[in-house]
Amino acid sequence: MSKMLYSAAMSVDGFIAGPGGDMSWLTGYLGPNPLVPELIASIGALLVGNRTFRGDDPHRGTPAEGKAFGGGWSGPQFVLTHNPPATPVRDVTFVTDLGDAVSRAKAAAGGKYVNIIGADVARQCLEAGVLDEVLVMVVPVMLGDGVRLFDHPGGATVGLERVGVSEGSPATNLWYRVAG
Repeated sequence: MSKMLYSAAMSVDGFIAGPGGDMSWLTGYLGPNPLVPELIASIGALLVGNRTFRGDDPHRGTPAEGKAFGGGWSGPQFVLTHNPPATPVRDVTFVTDLGDAVSRAKAAAGGKYVNIIGADVARQCLEAGVLDEVLVMVVPVMLGDGVRLFDHPGGATVGLERVGVSEGSPATNLWYRVAG
């Protein structure tokens, strides 16, 4: 059975994107991380937020722009949105309901992970009780402002159980299971 995994690169002060969703901060930190190829091989589908799908790209201006994991991964992508585009996008399915998006992504993942990309979709999955794991690649920089890894003012505490810790370059990888 496919599991739901939220993975993100994050600054030491807890941001996954700068102000306005700016991802240019990450460009200088896209060095080799031994965990990333393993992660990519374990992903069967992506569940992506609309703002993330239409947002900034740390690979802007390179041949990897617009490609998942900089072109390291390809496969079915499901974008959760209230406003699907009128024109289809190749290899992307737009879904308006979270439950439907999760079901379709899990079916497409074929027993591999459904990787969630986007803080708001991850928060929604957590609230719905369908988020299984969180992988954070902590990058040695402080952004000071932007999009937080998890932001839910007034929300409840969420317990996590450590699955693993590993060193990348330059990130430190922290992998957790969402505690029941």
